[in-house]
Amino acid sequence: MDLTQGTEKEKLTRAKKMMLWFGIVSLIMGFAGWTSAYIVSSKREDWVNDLELPSAFFVSTAIIILSSITYFLAKKLVSKGNQKQATLFLLVTLALGITFIVLQFYGFSQMLENGYYFTGPTSNIKMSYVFLIAAVHIAHVVAGLISLLTVLVQQLRNKYTPDNMLGMELGATFWHFLDFLWVYLILFMYFVK
Repeated sequence: MDLTQGTEKEKLTRAKKMMLWFGIVSLIMGFAGWTSAYIVSSKREDWVNDLELPSAFFVSTAIIILSSITYFLAKKLVSKGNQKQATLFLLVTLALGITFIVLQFYGFSQMLENGYYFTGPTSNIKMSYVFLIAAVHIAHVVAGLISLLTVLVQQLRNKYTPDNMLGMELGATFWHFLDFLWVYLILFMYFVK
């Protein structure tokens, strides 16, 4: 397929999708680096194997999966011309995304209550990685929420139609990536001892 062919709108659509995928690939590389460092560090003598991840992280995992489902449904409803319900599902997705972040911070407080700190004399390398990986993911979820707010505002302005959904498609792709990334990270941190 020749990327230079097509109407200006088609070329712009391809360019925007490609830029999103470049960003996603760069995020994958960053998280691959952190998880690789986690694996290498797990061979250190001061690595502690028996640390438990906070229960809030598992609840937040269910929340972010649910938010991906509601975003998917919103997109499907717009493609069928059901704008009102689509807006409702976008609002639910936003609420679930905020709930995810709140639960992540609650997970941090659970770790602190158990005596696990990011740095300092009572910290350990494994929990420092858990704090780091979760915090960096939270930062990206905040970016996802900003993207979602933009999509929501455009939806309220009736910008999206079954024939014009590019912004929603891009926002949904990024959101689903963040969902998949967290599921990978929680499974990684749970199983890689």
